[in-house]
Amino acid sequence: MLQISHSTGACDEAQTADPNALSLSLAFLPPIISTPEGCDCQQPAQCRIQKCTTDFVSLTSHLNSAIDGFDSEFCKALRAYAGCTQRTSKACRGNLVYHSAVLGISDLMSQRNCSKDGPTSSTNPEVTHDPCNYHSHAGVRELRGGDQNPPNYLFCGLFGDPHLRTFKDHFQTCKVEGAWPLIDNNYLSVQVTNVPVVLGSSATATNKITIIFKAHRECTDQKVYQAVTDDLPAAFVDGSTSGGDGDVKSLRIVERESGRYVEMHARYIGTTVFVRQLGRYLTLAIRMPEDLAMSYEESQDLQLCVNGCPLSERIDDGQGQVSAILGHTLPHTSLAQAWPGYTLETANAQCHEKMPVKDIYFQSCVFDLLTTGDANFTAAAHSALEDVEALHPRKERWHIFPSSGHETPRGGSHRSLSLGLTCLILVVFL
Repeated sequence: MLQISHSTGACDEAQTADPNALSLSLAFLPPIISTPEGCDCQQPAQCRIQKCTTDFVSLTSHLNSAIDGFDSEFCKALRAYAGCTQRTSKACRGNLVYHSAVLGISDLMSQRNCSKDGPTSSTNPEVTHDPCNYHSHAGVRELRGGDQNPPNYLFCGLFGDPHLRTFKDHFQTCKVEGAWPLIDNNYLSVQVTNVPVVLGSSATATNKITIIFKAHRECTDQKVYQAVTDDLPAAFVDGSTSGGDGDVKSLRIVERESGRYVEMHARYIGTTVFVRQLGRYLTLAIRMPEDLAMSYEESQDLQLCVNGCPLSERIDDGQGQVSAILGHTLPHTSLAQAWPGYTLETANAQCHEKMPVKDIYFQSCVFDLLTTGDANFTAAAHSALEDVEALHPRKERWHIFPSSGHETPRGGSHRSLSLGLTCLILVVFL
C-alpha cells in the first residue's frame, strides 16, 4: 500500500501513515518518508518525490474501481504522477524512494493499460471537475464536504419468464404481457415488451427492449437504443455508437459478443446497462446512482424497477418464491413428468450445473425449465446472476434466498418444492 508519512519534527521520529482510504492496490510502491523542516537528512531538499506522491493520492483517494470511468481517471492521475517524477528526476538522482516510485508507476500503467501519452489530472479539484463524469463530480462534492459518503448505487434486472429484481432487491415473478416501463426518470427510460412463451400460458418473456438516454446539457443529445429478438445492435437507432464530444465519450456502446451481448456506459449519469439475448429472449441488467434513479415526477410512478409488478400481474407468493405458490392446497400428486418434458429431478440437475448455490436464481431456473422446456432459460438465469455480481454494489446481497417464514423441516424441502412448482405451473397454465 502506498504510504505517506506525517512527521513529528525529527528525522528519527518520522512515521508512515495510510491516506489511501479507497484501498487502491499499490503494495509494490515503498513507504515514502517525508523530511521535516529543518532536519539535516540525506535526502536532497530539492527532491520533490514526496509532493508528487501526495498529489497522486489526493487525485485518486475518491475513486472507486467499481464505477464507470475509473480507468480513465486513474490513468490521468498516473500520467500526472509520472510527469511530476520526471520534472524532479535530476534532483532525486540516487534517491531509492524516487526510483521505487518510478518503477511502481510503470507497473501500474501496465496493469491498467494506460498509455504514456494522453490527458493528465490537475492537482486542483476545481480544475479537474468534469460535468460529464458523474463519479468525478460526485467525488469533488465529497472532497468539498458537501457529501460525507460516496454515492449509493442501485441494481435492477429482468430475465427469464420474466423474473424481476427491483432497486430494493425485491424478487418477483410476473406476467406483464405487452409493453411495460422498467425505468422512467428524468435521465433514463427503459421499456420492455413481453410475449407469451408457450401457447395457452400466462408466462411471458422479453422480446423487445427500448432504452432512451435523455438529453443532458452539454454531455449528450438524446439517444435511443432498441433491441428485438435476433437483432441486438451495437449502435443507437441513429447509427451512432456514442454520445458527447471529445475523445472520452460521455455515453458509449460496447459490443461484448456480436448479436448476443452489449453494454452501455453512460458516465455522465454513472449508469451501466447490460443487454443480452439468450435463445429467443432478451435479458437486461442496470446499475444507476440512487439520487438519479429516484429523480422522477409523481406521474412517472409506474416503474417496475422502482415499485415492482402490480399485484394483479404477480405469479409468485408475494416474497419472490416461485416454489411456494399454493403448495399447501394441492393433493400429493406425483411430479413424474412436468410440462413440457423436464422432471423436477432433471431440471434441478441441469440448473445445479450452472448455479451450485440454491438461491432464488436457481429456483427461477427450475421454474422456467418446468414451465417452458427451453434449456436456454438455464443460461438466462446463470447470466442474470453473473450480471448481479458485475453490477450490484453490495456483495452480501448478490444471492437472495427464500424467506425463513417458508422454510421447511429437513427432509421435507424436496417434497415441498415438488408440490409448489406443480401448483405454480398449474397457475401459469390455467
